Amino acid sequence: MKYTVVERAAEAASEKAVTPKKLYVEEEGTIVHITLKPEAHLPSHETPVNVVFYVVEGEIRIDIGEESEVFGPDSMVESPKNIPHALTNAGSGKTARILVIKMPSP
Repeated sequence: MKYTVVERAAEAASEKAVTPKKLYVEEEGTIVHITLKPEAHLPSHETPVNVVFYVVEGEIRIDIGEESEVFGPDSMVESPKNIPHALTNAGSGKTARILVIKMPSP
């Protein structure tokens, strides 16, 4: 059995308000757990593969291309490859957590 505990996963390089932890990295996909402190923002960027966002906790504004919407826990949002996307903690003073799933791994 292979498993990962979020609290013990290695942190990827980031700013202090955004904490990404890689939970799974294999050829078929990558899963990253991101914690966003209040009002934290992950700037717009593109990925060369499709991405799925799954909100675990809090409220997160997800911008994909020209669209923008706030999503709460247990929401899943698809983002096509090569389309700019950004994440912002939209909760008033609360930490937010999201899973970012890339298929296949970039």
